[in-house]
Amino acid sequence: MSFQTLGPSGHEDSFTRDNLPPPDQWPELRLDGFAYPEWLNAAVELTDRMVDRGFGDRIALIGNGRARTYKELTDWSNRIAHALVDEYGIRPGNRVLIRSANNPAMVACWLAATKVGAVVVNTMPMLRAGELAKIVDKAQITHALCDTRLIEDLVACQKDSRVLHTVVGFDGTANHDAELDRIALKKPVRFTPPPTGRDDVALLGFTSGTTGEPKATMHFHRDLLIIADGYAREVLNVTPDDIFVGSPPLAFTFGLGGLAIFPLRFGAAAALLEQASPPNMIDIIQEHRATICFTAPTAYRVMLKAMAEGADLSSLRAAVSAGETLPAPVYDEWQAKTGKPMLDGIGATEMLHIFLTNRFDDHRPGCTGRPVRGYEARIVGPDMQELPSGEVGRLAVRGPTGCRYLADARQTRYVQDGWNLTGDSFWQDDEGRFHFAARSDDMIISAGYNIAGPEVEAALLSHPAVLECAVIGAPDEDRGQIVEAHVVLAEGQAGDALMVKLLQDHVKSVIAPYKYPRRVIFTPALPKTQTGKIQRFRLRTDPT
Repeated sequence: MSFQTLGPSGHEDSFTRDNLPPPDQWPELRLDGFAYPEWLNAAVELTDRMVDRGFGDRIALIGNGRARTYKELTDWSNRIAHALVDEYGIRPGNRVLIRSANNPAMVACWLAATKVGAVVVNTMPMLRAGELAKIVDKAQITHALCDTRLIEDLVACQKDSRVLHTVVGFDGTANHDAELDRIALKKPVRFTPPPTGRDDVALLGFTSGTTGEPKATMHFHRDLLIIADGYAREVLNVTPDDIFVGSPPLAFTFGLGGLAIFPLRFGAAAALLEQASPPNMIDIIQEHRATICFTAPTAYRVMLKAMAEGADLSSLRAAVSAGETLPAPVYDEWQAKTGKPMLDGIGATEMLHIFLTNRFDDHRPGCTGRPVRGYEARIVGPDMQELPSGEVGRLAVRGPTGCRYLADARQTRYVQDGWNLTGDSFWQDDEGRFHFAARSDDMIISAGYNIAGPEVEAALLSHPAVLECAVIGAPDEDRGQIVEAHVVLAEGQAGDALMVKLLQDHVKSVIAPYKYPRRVIFTPALPKTQTGKIQRFRLRTDPT
């Protein structure tokens, strides 16, 4: 598929379509088996159409002390949709930012904004004003919907923004006591959405990359359904009796798929947690007899320990692991204790969701499995030539979804010869299964979070006590990697425990707290080339 074959657009604001990559920079899209009508709204398919199909009285979302049926969720999102159009003037194609932890109100707002034809940008609740400003500027976001408990940083961002003119608070609890809620409650429960094309952009997924400069990945209405009709249907075999639970934020495409799109597409339910710590997930799995869990290997380690202490997780039929490498010992122990496989998979924000995975009837330890239906993958060398089995190279993938960055020169690095290059190094065995080797770049992956080292360095360097610094990912048994900062202090500063705490707290105040350096090493000098470039590889091999 090329740019010229895009279907009609219902967007009045053409910003996203105008900023799609040029035709020759698109990946080859393989859409056989994924046919959708020319006019399509993914949010309507996940709510109103589900009610039409008889799911109205079934539970859709559980969270903050109550359950909501498909009919209640449909009515709720329709009322909000009316408010967005009537009171705030949102038009099809406008970008709308949503800031919230994982709760039913965030899902209702995402559905409502999608129904009105807006292009939604879901953001991590831990992002600070400066990080939000980069996203707002990149996507030219005009409206934002925010849980009132998290509104401070967004208001600070708005004060300095030339484009973000409207910030509306909603109640992330079950009280419905905020501006958006009060207005929406007065609106009708039926909403006639404006026309949106299947090839209209519905979602911008932001990813920082190794530089810390955000990239916006562009996903169409049909893409949101493809990941459910592919991975969730083929691999997970989702049924209306399933109950989903997990730790990934809905702001990540991994979380949005696993905790909203997948259950809603098949009449299932999702139990959402604002604080998805492993103990909290264990409690909710036991309370609601959850059947499908999405989280990282670090959380599964805690679950395994809890099972040894008497926790009953026998209701889980699918344990999906993604976000970081699944160690074989965790896989083996889970299999031994539950009799069920842990499904390791790999996805990417650029691809929207998982495209390589193990299956219930085809799984191995230390293995990422085979392509999801509709995708194909290969291991390639520097010149895109396919490498033989057993040889480590770059992972290249193509299928019904693919990378389309919003106005970004990095498009040509991610897409080459019609293939998506994910930035991961893999090898393929003689039976066709894929095995992870390493990240191809310097991204730090800690407990499932992608952290760009240069962004942490910039935060450290903004502290007056820091003269120079370099940040690397250091191996860690529990988190896979941790952020390790090598710091040269300014003259007269003491490299003691108090300074470590001061620097860690400073980073948490400047950027999202999960990015802070968990280890700080003070050094008199950093290794450099003759031209002054820091040699981070030497810090990894010889930290002294």
